[in-house]
Amino acid sequence: MLREKSKERIILGIDPGTAVMGYGLVKETGSKLSLVNLGIVKLDHLDDHPLKLQRIFERTTSLIEQYQPDCMALEAPFYGKNIQVMLKLGRAQGVAMAAGLAKGLPIFEYSPKKIKQSITGNGNAGKEQVAAMLQQLLGFKETPEFLDATDGLAVAVCHSFQKISTGGKGKTYSGWESFVKDNAKRVK
Repeated sequence: MLREKSKERIILGIDPGTAVMGYGLVKETGSKLSLVNLGIVKLDHLDDHPLKLQRIFERTTSLIEQYQPDCMALEAPFYGKNIQVMLKLGRAQGVAMAAGLAKGLPIFEYSPKKIKQSITGNGNAGKEQVAAMLQQLLGFKETPEFLDATDGLAVAVCHSFQKISTGGKGKTYSGWESFVKDNAKRVK
């Protein structure tokens, strides 16, 4: 019996922000996951918001060109009390997404709670807990200077876990209605 050739893919995870953007890349070989790189893009020294957005686009494009990922996963918007902060964060996410789309990458989004849940088993885990679990999981010792780097890495790992947990064959649904529509014969 022939063994199925291990399929490889590289996942780029991004935690967009207007002060610091975190990113992480993992390589998936079958069900094995390994760290490719992680880091941050510091933006807090820039006063001009459009210039920050330009840097996010350029750096995301540069990461895609350098590492040739197969897909991109981003932390989805979350709801906060400060509408101005939410708008700026939404723009940062949109610009990072646009960079991926411009390079033809499929884009996936995960809520902060979903990311924390998939990494630590606790949707309310702190950044430090997520970082510690990723160090254990991927076997790296150095503590990143900023937890935004491990946040970006967590997004990539979360996306990998979604494929692994469904065996790559499962379909995801946006809600109960879409499930019922696709499975009408199974629902009474």
